[in-house]
Amino acid sequence: MAQVEYLNEETFKTKVFNYEKNKEWKFEGELPCLIDFYADWCGPCKMIAPVLEELQKEYDGKLNIYKIDTEKERNLAGMFGIQSIPSLLFVPKEGQPQMSQGALPKENLKKAFADVLKVN
Repeated sequence: MAQVEYLNEETFKTKVFNYEKNKEWKFEGELPCLIDFYADWCGPCKMIAPVLEELQKEYDGKLNIYKIDTEKERNLAGMFGIQSIPSLLFVPKEGQPQMSQGALPKENLKKAFADVLKVN
């Protein structure tokens, strides 16, 4: 069953962006993805978590949903200039990622999947 996957720096480099090898953005993944930058103490992060789990099941095989704990992975949070959480990074297969702040409702997430990630 498809589940949201937690990333650390090593898995981030193989699945999303190998910042040690590439200066310019180069997506390493097979499928477009959404990355949820969160923390355990964050209320809105807890609210959006079950929605992301549902979406991962609905979109299984079309996109991946990853989570990055900003408390544990400070380098990754710093790299993307995360100021507020949750911050959601939409990463298309081609082109630049787009950041959105705050817990988005499910319908907005689906719209962003279609518009930004080109996944329906």
